[in-house]
Amino acid sequence: MPPSPALQAISESAVQSHEADEKYGDAMKWDELEFGVIPTDYMYIMKCSNGDNFSQGHLAPYGKIELSPFSGILNYGQGVLEGLKAIRTKDGRVQLFRPEENAVRMKMSAERLCMPSPSTHQFLDALKQTVLANKRWVPPEGKGALYIRPLLIGSGPVLGLGPAPEYTFLIFATPVGNYHKRASTMNLYIENEVRRATPGGTGGVKSITNYSPDNVILTPRTSGTVLPGVTRKSIIEIARDLNYMVEERDVPLEDVLAADEVFCTGTVVEVTAVASITHQDKRIEYRTGEETVFHKLRVVLKEIQTGVVEDKMGWTMLID
Repeated sequence: MPPSPALQAISESAVQSHEADEKYGDAMKWDELEFGVIPTDYMYIMKCSNGDNFSQGHLAPYGKIELSPFSGILNYGQGVLEGLKAIRTKDGRVQLFRPEENAVRMKMSAERLCMPSPSTHQFLDALKQTVLANKRWVPPEGKGALYIRPLLIGSGPVLGLGPAPEYTFLIFATPVGNYHKRASTMNLYIENEVRRATPGGTGGVKSITNYSPDNVILTPRTSGTVLPGVTRKSIIEIARDLNYMVEERDVPLEDVLAADEVFCTGTVVEVTAVASITHQDKRIEYRTGEETVFHKLRVVLKEIQTGVVEDKMGWTMLID
């Protein structure tokens, strides 16, 4: 169903005004930007009924959404989400990093939960519209990013266990600073009793990737308990391009504890070194700093994302 004339006017106004809004950056204290929620101007909304396909979406002023207390998302957790960033390059342009990977992963997640999902074209078009409408919120190069949250929920009311009668696809965004602004490394603790993700479930963790001195990078295979992360996939491809041997397999704890370096990947944490892991009261410390493999991989990734080097991989999508 096409948007009303009023909503159409909002969408056109948002796109037409983003150039004037660029001046906002002069008033924002970007150096003080934390990793938190700052409401932006617009969000994207698209709906469909169960059994139908998503069709026409629209921009709307950022604000609250209305949900039935019986909605599928509130009662049965029928919802999937993605996360990605719009980054300003050194020459002032704005680009996304591998957004088609997020589109494919959302579709895969939606199928697992018996939900309809936007097509890749609809997903990417909605991203572009949302970023352009909120372009003034994209921090200057090196100051942070515009974090974008695509969200797909069962918004219709449902009482029994089953698909919701209506679904809503949303995209909203917030400017964010560095997630690890005060600390560049992580200290981890291995929990022996509690598991966040189980085989056959819908859980998933951002992968912990460890490097051993014999030029081999080990990473857990994506078997249902490890999220097939976009950053993870990119780091693996960069590592192989730099002639590191990458093994995707089950990684026993002994290999993790014996590793020379350990680092985590994710859209939020990007690539973050692990300084130590504590297991059964024993603390294992790892190499960190600029002379590490982690640092080399992270620099290459950031240079591609910010346009410092040519994107030979074809990973970035220019929004301007």
